[in-house]
Amino acid sequence: MTADLEEKTDRYERMLADALAVAEPRPPADTPLGEAAADVLEMAESYLEDGRHFREDGDPVNALASYSYGYGWLDAGVRMGLFAVPDDTELFTT
Repeated sequence: MTADLEEKTDRYERMLADALAVAEPRPPADTPLGEAAADVLEMAESYLEDGRHFREDGDPVNALASYSYGYGWLDAGVRMGLFAVPDDTELFTT
């Protein structure tokens, strides 16, 4: 079970980091939707940082939860049209 947890935690960390690298805010930053996009990015980045902190502390369960929450925030932002993502990516449920 530990190996499965480690593999899944690794995979979700990479997935969130990769998703953050390709998601580009669509609305202008100085608009309400632009502010919403910035908030979503901040949440996703914070969860990535939290997950890495948990991993350093030897807590893969909370690390995985953090990566999952962060990815969920970003994926929701993509589905709402707050972010442009490459057409050839399988990172999002667009």
